[in-house]
This record gives sequence, structure tokens and C-alpha cells, in this order.
Amino acid sequence: MCAARTHGAGNSYWLDSAPPGARPHPPLDGDLSADVVVVGAGIAGLCTAHELVRAGADVVLLEADRIAAGVTGHTTGKLTALHGLRYAALSRAHGAAAAARYADAQQHALDRVVRLAAELGGDAELEHRPAFTYTPDDESVPEIRAEAAAASEAGLDATVVTETGLPYPVAAAVRVDGQLQFHPRRFLLALAEDYVAHGGRLHEGTRVTGLREGAACHLTVEGGVTVDARDVVLATHFPLRCHSSLLVRLSVRRELVVAAAVAERHAPYGMYLTPEGGTRSVRTAPLAEGRRLLIVTGETFEPGSGGVRERYGRLDAWAREHLPGFAEAPEVHRWAAQDVHTPDGLPCVGHEHPDTQHVFLATGFGGWGLSNGVAAGHLLAAHVTGAPRPAWTELVDPRRLLPVRELPGVVRRQTAVARHYVAGFRPGPRCTHMGCELGFNAAEQTWECPCHGSRFATDGRVLQGPATEPLEHPPRPAGKKLGR
Repeated sequence: MCAARTHGAGNSYWLDSAPPGARPHPPLDGDLSADVVVVGAGIAGLCTAHELVRAGADVVLLEADRIAAGVTGHTTGKLTALHGLRYAALSRAHGAAAAARYADAQQHALDRVVRLAAELGGDAELEHRPAFTYTPDDESVPEIRAEAAAASEAGLDATVVTETGLPYPVAAAVRVDGQLQFHPRRFLLALAEDYVAHGGRLHEGTRVTGLREGAACHLTVEGGVTVDARDVVLATHFPLRCHSSLLVRLSVRRELVVAAAVAERHAPYGMYLTPEGGTRSVRTAPLAEGRRLLIVTGETFEPGSGGVRERYGRLDAWAREHLPGFAEAPEVHRWAAQDVHTPDGLPCVGHEHPDTQHVFLATGFGGWGLSNGVAAGHLLAAHVTGAPRPAWTELVDPRRLLPVRELPGVVRRQTAVARHYVAGFRPGPRCTHMGCELGFNAAEQTWECPCHGSRFATDGRVLQGPATEPLEHPPRPAGKKLGR
């Protein structure tokens, strides 16, 4: 773990507290073919591949790094159908029926994880806990009441409460019981083991660099190896390939996490979120000897925007002020999460664009990738196999039309992206994906793209896509200008 109150950031707790895997899954070193290739071994990709292989398909799963080492391995591990103030917004924009279909997708995901965890065995630290969306501000109580009403109409057992179990007062909160929290990497390691046991092929350390769709889809892997398949599923967070009609809708945000061991008596029982104050999320995870890990998330920002050390400081200070035991912890673990957002707050799961028949994707989970990733796996498997599709299929179709009210937000986003392209013509590092100017994250020592979220190490290596090529000559990150 990092030393207490330092500004550094490293691996997430989930990566450091789980074994690397029952056995290594070597990089792909020769050409092959399959019925389906799934790209990305996070929760969406693994759930898709697992369901496909159980249905009898010949599946190859390719992961650029390690299982659950990317976005899934840096989440807070909340698996809940309560997503902030999502249901009121969905009801306003799409109607109550759409909100109900969204709730059904989330509940399906929770039920599926419970079943799989029981079937697979192992210790995924699955715990049933209530979820709360709360406000400390009396003026925001009407929003909480509206969210509870919309969530209840959508089918969730949502109530308005003022007692939450937090060690500080709240004005009001939406409460939904029976939600889940778990260890995402341990769960996915068990899922991967079962996938391989059923005949699935899995290659880690295998970065896909190209995709061509035709009578058979043709993928190129770093180093020149190729893979042919009838269908391809892109479950890579921001898609490796993205049609312009979808590209303009997607935006990327990062969020910081601090975590420390506290005595069990100081650990709040539920899972908590307030959208206010730059977002604050709280949950705990089990540790030995009467302690729990207190996990606090917040300080949402655009990749490459700088000031990350200061953001960590604010989040750490908030945790020390509001959560007993946090200030006395000898060590604090720090990491950052990243996710893709859409203007209408709905994921994009299905055909990549109107003209494609054999390329599918899952993206735009908006910070709720665990439940949406499990649901995406079920839907994508149905697309590929021709099985009956769930009622929420059209709701998350990437080809859907945006409501008119969301268009100004898209225009503002693309105006901001255009500024990064123009700035990229100045001397300095530019993203190898589409040429946006990169910003330096001094806390994590990474170059980051504000346009589409690609991240690079200081030696130029690709840490996170959609970029597939390294930086050729990254400048040395030194001085106040780069550290921002």
C-alpha cells in the first residue's frame, strides 16, 4: 500500500488482494479462427464469453493486459440497481416504461451474479447490503423524493429515509434494500476459470490493433498475429473501433478512490452515494481481525485536465473529516477509476452501427459498469446466438436516436473535443488514436487523452485504449507546466 497521506496512486485494492489467477493465460502467438472473438476480459467481456461458451459456441477471449485489470479492476465493487438519480432522469427523458426496463436489466444482473457466485464457489466476498442515494442539503430533498418515486414506479423497492447509518446527518436519502457488493476481480477470476473449463480460449497480454468486417471478421493483434471469426464483440471500455455516429456521443471521466482499514465499529453498513460536492461514494469491504476496508470515491474529472494531486488531497480530507477511523489509519490505498458516459445516461450495447451485422459492442456504462456489464453480457450473447432478447434491448441499442433535449450537450462536448484537436498542433504529445493533445497526470505519472480516454506510460506504452499504438517520443514529464 501507499504510505499514508502521500499523493501517489497505484494498483487498486482489488488487484493487490486477489491472486493473479489459477494458471497463466499466455499471449496469442499464432493465427487462429473461432465462431466468436470477444475483445476485453473485464466484466462485460467475460460475462459475454462465458454465456456464449456455455451455449456451445467456439469462443476466443483476448485481453490486452490481465483479467479484470482495467476498468472493472478499478471500480468500487458496488453491484446495485440504484444509480444515483438515474430513474427520475430516465422517466423525464424516455418515460416511465423505459425506466422500468432499465431497472429490469439491473435486477437481472444482480440475480445472475448471485447465481453464478453460488455455482462457481470461491470467495468473491459477496454481501447483501442496502444502497442509498442521499443529500446533506435540505434544498435537494425534492430531488431525492422524485428519485424514490421514479425508482419505485420502475419496480425497485425504494423508500425515502433520513436514517442511513452514516456517521453524519443527511437531509434525505433513497434506500433500496437487497443490493450487492463484492470483490470484482475474485469473481471474474472464478468466471474465467469456468469459461476455460467449458472449452473457451483465453489469451492475456494480447492487444488487438485492427478489425475488418466482412464475410468473416478479421482481427490483427500486436505483433502481426491474426484471428478470423464470424462475430466480434468489443468490450474494451471505449471501443477499439467506433462509428462516427456513436463516437460523438461518448465522453470519458475519471474518478479517484481512497481506501483505509478501520475498526468494524466505524464501518457504515450500507453503500452510499451523494451526487453533491463533486460526488462522494462510500462502501466497505471485509478484512481480517475485526476490521473493514473503508472505500471512498469522488472528485470526478476529465482525463488529462491536471490537478489530480489536489483532488486526492480533497477526497482524503473529506474522508478524514466525515468518517471516524479514517484519519487514524496508518496506510491509505489510492487508485483511480475511469468510465464512458453518454448524453442520455443509457449504455450502448448491441450492433456497432446501422450497417454492421457481425460487430457488437458494450460501452457507455456511466459509472455503473458492474451491473450494466453483467446485463450487457446477457444481451450480447443473445445477439450472437439468436436467442430471445430481453425487453430492454432497444433501450440500449447503440443505433438509437438521441432525444432532442440531449443534442445541445453533444454539441458542447464536440466543441470541447475540437479545441483539443486544434491544441494538438502545438509541440507536445498527441494521442495516437485520433491526434488529441495529451495532458499529464502527475499523481499517476501518465499521459491522458481528454477526448477519448487513452492513457500512456511515461515511456510511451499504451496503458488504456482506444489507442493501440505507443507514443514514439514522449517528452520527459518534469516541471510545473507538465505536472499541472
